[in-house]
Amino acid sequence: MVAVLALTGCGSAPGTTDPEGVDGLVVPTPSPDPRDFVERIENPYLPLVPGSTWTYQADGEDGPQTITVAVTDQSRVVAGVSTTVVRDRVTDADGTLVEDTYDWFAQDRDGNVWYFGEDTTAYDGDEASTDGSWEAGVEGAQAGIAMLARPRVGDGYQQEYAEGSAEDQGEVLSIDAEVAAENETFDDVVKTADTTPLEPGVVEHKYYAEGIGLVLEETVSGGAERVVLVTFQPG
Repeated sequence: MVAVLALTGCGSAPGTTDPEGVDGLVVPTPSPDPRDFVERIENPYLPLVPGSTWTYQADGEDGPQTITVAVTDQSRVVAGVSTTVVRDRVTDADGTLVEDTYDWFAQDRDGNVWYFGEDTTAYDGDEASTDGSWEAGVEGAQAGIAMLARPRVGDGYQQEYAEGSAEDQGEVLSIDAEVAAENETFDDVVKTADTTPLEPGVVEHKYYAEGIGLVLEETVSGGAERVVLVTFQPG
């Protein structure tokens, strides 16, 4: 990183990079201070309010799939922080459960949304795998940023860090993008590029609409997956 700019307020919040983004970034996000977190997640670009449900249609190498994301009324303490539990279920075209994941998120006082890990199970016939599960504070894993409080073009941030299994990074490409998803057009959308050193060459673009959250995800390099929002039910 050529330059590091500290976010205001929360003393343990992550740094942001210059417009060159996060290429080559290998250090994890600083460990958060539990005292810096609030009860509810109300970031306008990732409002994880209990009862909210998003349904997505995914098309890619695994064929058509339906993804249902639901914010539960449950909480879980991770690395000393009380997190909101979000359930993510993936089913194939026949309605068979492919993956069932519990993600843990929390918001700091400035409005940054942090990601503290996941308990995931993937199903393949009679076999089940928990590969990809990780928890901040366990075996060196550290929480990362899922959404910044005030995204700026060029901001780069570590989204998760569990060496060798979860090293996603994000960079803000635009804060006023326009995107069409399922017969609806969204304006003033935050557009990010997501990469990981574990899969060099793979780049995903994600689009977040105010008051809704993720509305579209596209793999633009290293794959051809597309995930589009079909319905959103606010909590």
